[in-house]
Amino acid sequence: MKVIKYNKIEEDFFKYKEIEEIKVSRKIINDVRKNGDKALKKYTKQFDNVELDQIKISGIEIETAYREASKDETETIEKASENIKKFSKKQKNQFRNFEFEIKKGVITGQTINPINRVGVYVPGGNFPLISTFLMCAIPAQVAGVHEIAVASPPTFEGSIHPLILSVAYLLKITEIYKLGGAQAIAALAYGTETVKKVDKIVGPGNKFVQFAKKEVFGNTGIDFIAGQTEIMIIADETAEAKIVASDLLSQAEHDIDAVPILATTSERLAKLVLNEIKAQLEPLKTKSIAQSSLNKQGLIILLNNIEEGIELANKRGPEHLEIHIRESEKYSKELRNYGSLFIGKYSAEALGDYSSGLNHTLPTNTTSRYTGGLSVKDFLKLQTTLKVTEEGLKEIGPLAEKLSEIEGLHAHGESIRKRYEK
Repeated sequence: MKVIKYNKIEEDFFKYKEIEEIKVSRKIINDVRKNGDKALKKYTKQFDNVELDQIKISGIEIETAYREASKDETETIEKASENIKKFSKKQKNQFRNFEFEIKKGVITGQTINPINRVGVYVPGGNFPLISTFLMCAIPAQVAGVHEIAVASPPTFEGSIHPLILSVAYLLKITEIYKLGGAQAIAALAYGTETVKKVDKIVGPGNKFVQFAKKEVFGNTGIDFIAGQTEIMIIADETAEAKIVASDLLSQAEHDIDAVPILATTSERLAKLVLNEIKAQLEPLKTKSIAQSSLNKQGLIILLNNIEEGIELANKRGPEHLEIHIRESEKYSKELRNYGSLFIGKYSAEALGDYSSGLNHTLPTNTTSRYTGGLSVKDFLKLQTTLKVTEEGLKEIGPLAEKLSEIEGLHAHGESIRKRYEK
């Protein structure tokens, strides 16, 4: 890990990194729009080396996967689901229908409606990302989304990992497609003979998936464009080096492009953390990935005081932010930009990834400056209503007329004056 002082940080560290243009993703999207299922099967063969007979997973396959899962596995999924559902329900309670009489006879209102149809992208690979499935699908269900379609690449023995299918069974989701990459995003966004188009796509993925999401935005909604995963830990001399090191490693093992950052007021802690990382890396099964991430993106920033750490975090807006400092509750109130904040040594970032009920689909690449993580709100539409009586029209009509005259939109004013006419 590179060690630098706070005043030596270059301005690029705080800048949004533009997603690179990926022409192959654009080509795939256009092909899927034109040729539908035929294109889906072609790209699945090309990229996943799988000949698709059926694009959609059958109900029997979903149920069989659940029946063959161990009791420990299904109970673990159920317990994690329960916490995510509880947190999502609490979030939904913050969004309510209301009517409010702004002026006599002018009744304004808010109506909360769920999105009708949502697509969830669950990445494939060597490990089943069941937590991602849970954290994308459960808030949608709590919000009241009517239809949920799931796409995941057939990278497990030519199909989708059985534990992902077990999640589908537990959540009673029956629309699962053996599709990955840009072709999956295109199918969800535009529809094919087999796949019905969705209103919004959520879920993480590699750079091909992220660029595809950016390309289809507008035709369909998306959650956000996710960059490489990040953790920033602000620590003083009271922090425990072994805990700080383990949390940096837990993020570094995600990907060789993961960004693990420690910002500390203690040079002694920095040295201890470096030693701990070296020791903890040795037995790690994901050592090669974590080591690459630490060498490529790992950073230790030496602070003069905690205030510099607060400024650093607020300018950077990290995906995951941990604070291991004295008066953590006090300083936590000064932090504004982050995906999720973890306060104190017992609040491991990994708990946010798995079992606390928080959502781990979070903004990266400085975007927490303007958005939070995936939540129930992403599946709800806050729509407004207006009811005006004759008395209310007399209250606010003249004001609207004058504004229309100022803006030169005379038909606007005329549409109000017509209502005065008997």
